[in-house]
Amino acid sequence: MAKPVILSVDDDPEVLQAVSRDLRRQYGDRFRVIRADSGAAALDTVQQLKLRNEPISLFVVDQRMPHMSGVEFLEQAITIFPDAKRALLTAYADTDAAIRAINSARIDYYLLKPWDPPEERLYPVLDDLLDDWQATSSPPFEGIRVVGNRWSPLSHQVKDFLARNQVPYQWLDMELAPEAPALVAYAETDGQRSLPLVLFPDGTRLVQPSNLDIAAKIGLQTQAERPFYDLVIVGGGPSGLAAAVYGASEGLTTVMIEREAPGGQAGSSSRIENYLGFPVGLSGADLARRAVTQARRFGVEILTPQEVRGVRLQDSYRIVSLSDGSELSCHALLVATGVSYRKLDVPGMEALTGAGVYYGAAMTEAIACKGEDVYIVGGANSAGQAAMHFSKYARRVVMLLRGTSLTASMSQYLIDQIASVENIQVCPECSVVEARGNGHLESIVIANAATGTKEAVAAKSLFIFIGATPRTDWLDGLVERDKQGFILTGPDLLRDHPDRDRPHGWTLERSPFLLETNVPGIFAAGDVRFGSVKRVASGVGEGAIAVQFIHRYLSKV
Repeated sequence: MAKPVILSVDDDPEVLQAVSRDLRRQYGDRFRVIRADSGAAALDTVQQLKLRNEPISLFVVDQRMPHMSGVEFLEQAITIFPDAKRALLTAYADTDAAIRAINSARIDYYLLKPWDPPEERLYPVLDDLLDDWQATSSPPFEGIRVVGNRWSPLSHQVKDFLARNQVPYQWLDMELAPEAPALVAYAETDGQRSLPLVLFPDGTRLVQPSNLDIAAKIGLQTQAERPFYDLVIVGGGPSGLAAAVYGASEGLTTVMIEREAPGGQAGSSSRIENYLGFPVGLSGADLARRAVTQARRFGVEILTPQEVRGVRLQDSYRIVSLSDGSELSCHALLVATGVSYRKLDVPGMEALTGAGVYYGAAMTEAIACKGEDVYIVGGANSAGQAAMHFSKYARRVVMLLRGTSLTASMSQYLIDQIASVENIQVCPECSVVEARGNGHLESIVIANAATGTKEAVAAKSLFIFIGATPRTDWLDGLVERDKQGFILTGPDLLRDHPDRDRPHGWTLERSPFLLETNVPGIFAAGDVRFGSVKRVASGVGEGAIAVQFIHRYLSKV
């Protein structure tokens, strides 16, 4: 933790040097002593310290300074650091002004110059002031701070990116956090139009940053270290992470490319309770963190946020094109991109996405929903896990299901948990048909298929956990997929051609391996694969099994 600051201010260079010397000699091991030669310079320093979230414990300020007196400085400085102690340095002729300043600037003590010897006339007073400050102060947050508006889609994007990459941050809402407007002013940005503002511990800041901007600042790897790999894995969910661990641990040079954050959709789950080996469950973020640590220990390169835009073949190599224009070549390619939540295509939904309407994001937005009614669309495990998580914060959680019950798509353990929570309400045969709001979500229209009625209800937060949409357009013209975009592998490549024993265009003497696509050396695992079981454990299993088939393929290359 950074040392708390003692700020000394005096326009006389000799006095300033003397007081700073005495302060460092007595307190330099516990406090950082900073000096300023004018009130204006000191105010600038105070603002910069506030932006870095470094606390000021004590002001030691000369009263008689040109342009801005010590009292005038303190009157402004205490609005920024109201808990800092204040000592005023005065000459004998200024004692009346110092006494009046006890009320106006709420100074804690005034000291007459000169203060020699400091052991008798300076340190005892300051020791008491610093002891009092330490007794009542709490350590400041030392990580990244995000100043924004709850209803800003870009603010939500920044929070979600940091949360999913497991980067600690402090959220400061412009409408709720008292210090937020001041931080925006100190950063000299364009007010509300410059939000979100991301403040870093080193004092630097980013205004309306992209995920790539933040990634570069926090040190995430976005570019590969080499042009060729034995194995390139596209997608960092459970399947991709498992393949990375097994591939690298068995000697394959491996790179994993993830467009958002390691963990995939599973990484945003608030609680996974049916994963083998964790009897009390674990969060998706914890599972992702463990897997990433394990993969990196074996030497896996993880590129994030980075996106694959296409793939082409050249002799025995598979060459992937990245969004930054670079290319990587490999012997074997594993597609493990998982699925995304399906968009809810009803009036008003698109315009309010990120401003009250969210896809997933239970871990990111839950605290902001404290004491409110939360509506969830979906009835699978991800929706159930979200409902349980929101129930800890929200006044009421309403689950809207198209079906007649949860049993068709949700694990029984979750159904039992939901039934036992009083503030979760399940509404079967209900769907959202419209979202309304000016700048942010204000209400939704719910249609009840059982009664044939529609009802508009007030709502600030709607979370959508429906369907599964694979993002596989980048494989067009090369890898065979079904009508929904799921990748066909192994025997499924012949499901529409029972008269064949090999896929169209297949040139090898052997048949495709179980998880191999119609292109030799390109494999698929996890939710993106046609016919896969949509569970974390099965995704991990497929990722591990895929590596065995990749070894068999590489042995013949």
